[in-house]
Amino acid sequence: MKILLLSKLAPAGWLSVCLLIALCSLQGHASELPLVKKHTYSTTNFSLFSGKQLARVNVGWESYGKLNQDKSNVVLITHYFSASSHAAGKYRADDAAPGYWDAIIGPGKAIDTNQFFVISVDSLVNLSAYSADVVTTGPASINPATGKPYGLDFPVVTIRDFVNIQKQVLESLGIAKLHAVIGPSMGAMQAIDWASAYPEWVPRMVSVIGSGQSDAWTTAALEHWALPIKLDKLWQQGKYSKNNPPTDGLVAALMLITQQALHPHFFNQQGQALDYSPLEDAPLNDIRASHSIVSWLETRARARATQMDANHLLYLVRACQLFVAGHQGSLQQGLKAVQAKTLFLPASTDLLLMPYLAQQAHNALKKADKSSDYTELTGELGHLEGVLDIQEQQHKLKAFLEE
Repeated sequence: MKILLLSKLAPAGWLSVCLLIALCSLQGHASELPLVKKHTYSTTNFSLFSGKQLARVNVGWESYGKLNQDKSNVVLITHYFSASSHAAGKYRADDAAPGYWDAIIGPGKAIDTNQFFVISVDSLVNLSAYSADVVTTGPASINPATGKPYGLDFPVVTIRDFVNIQKQVLESLGIAKLHAVIGPSMGAMQAIDWASAYPEWVPRMVSVIGSGQSDAWTTAALEHWALPIKLDKLWQQGKYSKNNPPTDGLVAALMLITQQALHPHFFNQQGQALDYSPLEDAPLNDIRASHSIVSWLETRARARATQMDANHLLYLVRACQLFVAGHQGSLQQGLKAVQAKTLFLPASTDLLLMPYLAQQAHNALKKADKSSDYTELTGELGHLEGVLDIQEQQHKLKAFLEE
């Protein structure tokens, strides 16, 4: 069964964990991973792409499988916008769901942990700042210079900064080269930037529902995610307290993001499950009332927002807006250094990072005589195809990693 209505699952927000993960896991047809342990890497005086520094940085990371003797079997998973390093397995036996790519990471799966040491690192400014399983530094963290949360004093960060902290984590483990780097959405941005920034590290790169840069359309669309937070009176230029955050703005942002991550066909199926009708009684009789589909969307966004931080969302938006692979003057210039074999897996129904963005990067690499392959995921989940139905291309992915 490929489609499972979201109303039957736990509440969630944008591309987050519990929407259809159980479905993916059922389709994995392989052994489960042992319980996963979350580790913390810490460093000081971390230099950012902007030239600014963070006095202290913590990031969480986790791994699956075993590192071989010469440390040549490392597959780095770079995560999407609202995710964390929890790509597979469970932290606790009674966890409601495993990591978001559990369908393809594990013993005998496409990213085979009998063969590869798979590692994933939390992004800086991780969206789930108040999750017990997230330790990563961001605007909600305490500024050691003031003893108070950074707020908007936190410096702007980029995709390159996410890549650089990942590189430090790998180096702390004695790793000097990857077998491959693979990521969905914002993770795909990190993956292709890895291939450009550190070509000697990356022989294989897989971009899932990704892009090579944030073009004008994407940058403007991302700004709409930030605006509800900035317009919330409790935001106060980022100086809100943890006990009185701009929750309404954050919820509105998550509602928008969640809808954009889905395709209308799938979304309308959810409406049918709710018996949605344009002429519902409540909104017909009270301007303050909402349609059933709007209430459904808000309920899930509000539940997810409890673990998230509004300022963190703004910083993640800006990192995506600033993105161009290679972080140089143009996409073409940034891709010149790439040595990796590359595979692009956009989703044909994606209305968030539309397939043309991956096609643009693929074409630029081909024009530069680089090795690049392109295949579209099909299905009705929109952007979520790359998170929740990636196993559609598991055989292609497995073959690519084992070339």
